[in-house]
Amino acid sequence: MVEYGQLKQHVLKRVPFTEDELIEFCSCFKKAIIKKRQFIVQPEFTAKHRYYVVHGSFRAFVIGDEGQEHTIQFAIDDWWITDYNSYIFQQPATMFVMALEDSIVLQIDFETEQKLKSANHKFETFFRILAERTAAYMARRVITNLTKTAEQRYQLFLEQYSDVAMRVPQYALASFLGMTTEYLSKLRKKRTIQKS
Repeated sequence: MVEYGQLKQHVLKRVPFTEDELIEFCSCFKKAIIKKRQFIVQPEFTAKHRYYVVHGSFRAFVIGDEGQEHTIQFAIDDWWITDYNSYIFQQPATMFVMALEDSIVLQIDFETEQKLKSANHKFETFFRILAERTAAYMARRVITNLTKTAEQRYQLFLEQYSDVAMRVPQYALASFLGMTTEYLSKLRKKRTIQKS
């Protein structure tokens, strides 16, 4: 199946599994088709799965006391997503994770992942690498939010994740960057004028 071929390539870029190890690893994932606007994680329910995005896009967000949405993470093809705090600690989620497009994912449940990690140190190494990269990304994001202007944050995002910027709705990107949709629209217009 094409979906599993994509996961195999993803894994092999990080850890040198044998063919038998790849088969064992990939057999622990189940394919799921997620419709646009469908939630795969919701607050108060424990996140039972970690999701590898084969095709599509997702947004993880929280809702503040005033009802304002704050986007925490995006995921597109070849990325992972869940409410990590809920998934890792198996406690109720605080985030929504919603599909922004019709999507295909490969999902693994918490118990199966634990068994995989116990069975083979290479499997544990793969998940450790994922965790390290996620931690490093979140640290960079916090630093960027604390030290850069809104315009600089937008510029950096375009430089690093132009493919994401083209696929996610403007309101979601504005929420991720910590600005209003109107302000993001002004920044986009300004860039268009500068380019022409």
